[in-house]
Amino acid sequence: MVTFCIALALLVLGYFVYGTFVEKVFGIDPNRQTPCYTKHDGADYIPMPTWKVYTVQFLNIAGTGPIFGAMMGVLYGPAAFLWIVLGCILGGAMHDYMSGMISIRRGGMGLPEIIGDELGSACRLVMRVVTLVLMICVGASFVLIPAGLMDQLTVRLFDVADTNLIWTVLILIFYLAVTVFSISKVIGTVYPIFGAALLIMAVLIGFGIFTHDGNIPGIAEAFSDHYPVPYTPLFPGLFITIACGAVSGFHATQSPMMARCIKNEKYGLRCFYGAMVTEGVVALIWAAAAIKFVDMLDIAGATPYEKLYNAMTNCGTVKMNPGLLVERMCNDWLGSAGLVLAVLGIVAAPMSTGGSAFRAARMIVADFSHYDQKPLLNRLLLTAPLFAVAIAMLNVSSFKVLWLYVSWFNQVLSTFTFFTIAHFLRHRTDGRGILPRWSWLISYFPAVFMCAVSACFILIDKENGFGLDATLGYAIGGIFTAIVAMVFLIKNLKSKYNRK
Repeated sequence: MVTFCIALALLVLGYFVYGTFVEKVFGIDPNRQTPCYTKHDGADYIPMPTWKVYTVQFLNIAGTGPIFGAMMGVLYGPAAFLWIVLGCILGGAMHDYMSGMISIRRGGMGLPEIIGDELGSACRLVMRVVTLVLMICVGASFVLIPAGLMDQLTVRLFDVADTNLIWTVLILIFYLAVTVFSISKVIGTVYPIFGAALLIMAVLIGFGIFTHDGNIPGIAEAFSDHYPVPYTPLFPGLFITIACGAVSGFHATQSPMMARCIKNEKYGLRCFYGAMVTEGVVALIWAAAAIKFVDMLDIAGATPYEKLYNAMTNCGTVKMNPGLLVERMCNDWLGSAGLVLAVLGIVAAPMSTGGSAFRAARMIVADFSHYDQKPLLNRLLLTAPLFAVAIAMLNVSSFKVLWLYVSWFNQVLSTFTFFTIAHFLRHRTDGRGILPRWSWLISYFPAVFMCAVSACFILIDKENGFGLDATLGYAIGGIFTAIVAMVFLIKNLKSKYNRK
């Protein structure tokens, strides 16, 4: 319990201390007009109330990641708490804030174009393809999750089975509306309701941590790998498993969406950095609640981690499904009303992220094609092929296959984003910000770390990667990371710093 309380306090403190420092490094200009005014089009560029921008940003980046990812990540032990806190404050929140603020300075520019401006035309082309594929995969993945959950809820409440196809169609229709209609119509109206459900659920579960029996392992156990079955080692496995809530490249594709709606640069800290810290709090709550809840269960397992694994796999009879534990936990701790709220929250989270992923995909294509998005018909014409590809994916791929692409590419994208931010801070010419000669290091070090995570994971992971021996994988991954870090360092320092 002490570990959880300290971690929670550090997240809140991190927002006020490190978040303020990051804001000063960027150097906001409250007198500068933001894109929602300079490019107002009634579709994507629309001024929105700050509380809505914050809520939509939170829903866009949350999904089921801070719930399911945190619950699976804590199988590694209390190291999950350290990663959520340090990863969120020093990495993920800074990553989301900077990507959003750079987009504001570039007129609401999307991530691939920002990366291209900073790292070159080759990276621009690669990132256009990677981010577009990632957005479609995320959108398709988050059709399957809520459709399956709603199918289960329909059986439970109305005893009507085989409704998965119906829910899939309805969710796709909702995603289409989110993608093509003005951001103030569907997203600005529905997402705050979704956000309330997700946050209320997290608060109730957080309250349950203090009012129910069970133990949360102490920080002393954080430096050992506690995963109960043979699996990818703690490094890099933990840092891929817990992305939402710590560091996630997907978030940088969503920040430009809100960069086109925020009214003033001074609100960036609460809307971008604050939304990510909120997600970190949600992830921390679910990780702690899961490990505490199973400690009191009459279920096989000599350690809390074995119990947690068995609870999420129904003692090995199904593949890992954190939803099994979420349902049981909410029913036991919150009762029937809490269970309904939990289902709504877990359905709302992926639906908000899935819809925003498709919208971001449309915006990415519009950015590089320079296709006017003010007319509704133009938005429909760009959206149609994106949905066609997603539907084809649903017909030929399972959620597991889709998610394999999402999880690894997600952290590769975060690596590119961190390097992009570092380059921007080093070579900016707007005369703003503090400590310009070394401020770029706040993004360079996370970039190197995430590069190592991504490289080692694809080399070592036996299910999704090449399955190399860990020692060999670490050696190759380390050499690759060192080369990338040195090449960037040389190129980044080669050009003379220019400041107006």
